[in-house]
Amino acid sequence: MVIIEIHATPGAKRESVGGEHDGRLRIKVSARAEKGRANDAIAEALARALRLPKSAVTLRSGQTSRMKRFAVDGDSDAIQERLKQLLNSD
Repeated sequence: MVIIEIHATPGAKRESVGGEHDGRLRIKVSARAEKGRANDAIAEALARALRLPKSAVTLRSGQTSRMKRFAVDGDSDAIQERLKQLLNSD
């Protein structure tokens, strides 16, 4: 399991996963922060970016914050490598 720290931007015009904000992976989603919709969209975007099923991604903290922590199940080395690529992209 790998813990990934996210800086979330709900309600964005364009969805994206990549880049860094204060050492956290930046994820922008169009879903609004209402009734957990943005959290679900962020989890889906993270899973898609890591090339994993959505069931492998679980929100651990930050339900109502832009700063979130997700637990990701899978091959730790492959996840870390993909995360490194995502952090270095914009």
